[in-house]
Amino acid sequence: MRKSGGRGSFNVAEVLLNENVALRGDKVAIYCGEERITYKTVNENVNRFANTLKTLGIKSKERVMILLPDSPMFIYAFLGSIKHGAWPVPVNTMLNEKDYEYMLDHSEARVLVTETHSKAAGIETGRLCYRLFVDKGLDESLAAVAPEAEAYQAQAGDIAFWLYSSGSTGRPKGVPHRHIDMIHVADHFGRHVLNVQDIDTVFSVSKLFFAYGLGNGLHIPFRFGASTVLLSSSPSPESVMETVSTYKPTIFFGVPTQYNSVLKRMKDGDCFASVRACTSAGEALPPEIFNRWKAATGLEILDGIGSTEALHIFISNMPGDIRPGTSGRVVPGYEAKIIDDAGNEVPPGEAGHLIIRGKSITPGYWRRPDENAEKMLPDGWFKTGDMYTQADGYFTYQGRGDDMLKVGGIWVSPVEIENVLLEHEAVHEAAVVGHDVEGLSKPFGYVALNDQFKDRSGDKDLGEELVCFVSNRLPKFKWLRDVYFVDELPKTATGKIQRFKLRKLRKAS
Repeated sequence: MRKSGGRGSFNVAEVLLNENVALRGDKVAIYCGEERITYKTVNENVNRFANTLKTLGIKSKERVMILLPDSPMFIYAFLGSIKHGAWPVPVNTMLNEKDYEYMLDHSEARVLVTETHSKAAGIETGRLCYRLFVDKGLDESLAAVAPEAEAYQAQAGDIAFWLYSSGSTGRPKGVPHRHIDMIHVADHFGRHVLNVQDIDTVFSVSKLFFAYGLGNGLHIPFRFGASTVLLSSSPSPESVMETVSTYKPTIFFGVPTQYNSVLKRMKDGDCFASVRACTSAGEALPPEIFNRWKAATGLEILDGIGSTEALHIFISNMPGDIRPGTSGRVVPGYEAKIIDDAGNEVPPGEAGHLIIRGKSITPGYWRRPDENAEKMLPDGWFKTGDMYTQADGYFTYQGRGDDMLKVGGIWVSPVEIENVLLEHEAVHEAAVVGHDVEGLSKPFGYVALNDQFKDRSGDKDLGEELVCFVSNRLPKFKWLRDVYFVDELPKTATGKIQRFKLRKLRKAS
């Protein structure tokens, strides 16, 4: 039975929109290209999408896969599905056909919302019944549908939507989240860390189909009546700077790779004059990038760590409380511990497995009992897969559990060596992995050079220079055995370095 806002019901689409429509219906909610879309219009189109699903006969809990660039239609489809009681499943726009086939089959999606040229447009699966193409009249179809809709009567703890893990290791996993999870994220990070208000305008480089981007661009701004800026195209340094200059956001959400790229193209930091807060996630932020960004713009970057499973950032540097090179402190609303292989909490300064606890963490992976048994620990704790140290309440990233190197019986962080390499003037990007040398794991570096040094790619002397550069700055057990030059490092779409691919490179050679 459907009711709108009945006693005890909690549909997050209503929570994010109803108050905004009542208090600030004519305020711009979304900036996208030339479009200026108010909260009132967003709400009407969300209702129209919900009614479209009802007309198609889509039932509650059935999946609606969304394969779209950041756009108003993404938000209409996402919140409209939730309002109807269906489960939207946003997916990465940069994958291949086999990935989409897997996700469609795995999620058992009944509806696909996409564009006619997408790699998923022609995929046939047993459950998929409807394809709604944005570039084939979806806007016109919605315009003909009633702009009012009743909300599915959900409970706060009911599943509302899915995401897929970024795939830095292994096949993506379906990660369900509840209605209340979006509110927890907004209240914990948006309120307590960033103090987002309705006067703010936010712009996220990370896309809406990622947990980080979804929080940045949707539920955090909508929770507080702020405006969000959507960039439909790929975020090149030029398009990022142009977007910031045009819309003058007050909060900028980025990733380390993007900060680095913008710095290399930015003539001065004036275009970021409107920004009051910068955040970073996805990969540990090297102190060198932090320092260069602050020097160029006057802004400090609030680096943190989040995950698809937690829906957003759970450890972060805070305004007025920043330690470059660390992920900061635990965000209010979460708990964190570092444990050894036996599950015992380790002493301060010792590396171990990061586990967290908080109300926004997924109830479990979809149909992955082995991963659930491994990651979902007793008493609500979740094993992140990241290795960390902790001292004085500040957490420092040491790498993924499967990326850590054990040299001579000592844990070695690839990130620490990478940060040293990045200090060299020739190095644009760096990644360190372990390769087998006489049965023992030894660290090797992979380096992409800055433009002015690209003619020295493959230069043995430069490779030796970089090895010596590291040797002069780190203890012997952290020294590189060799450096390989690459055009670019393999990354996930969130900017995470895929070190497992680099490990395979040497095996194949």
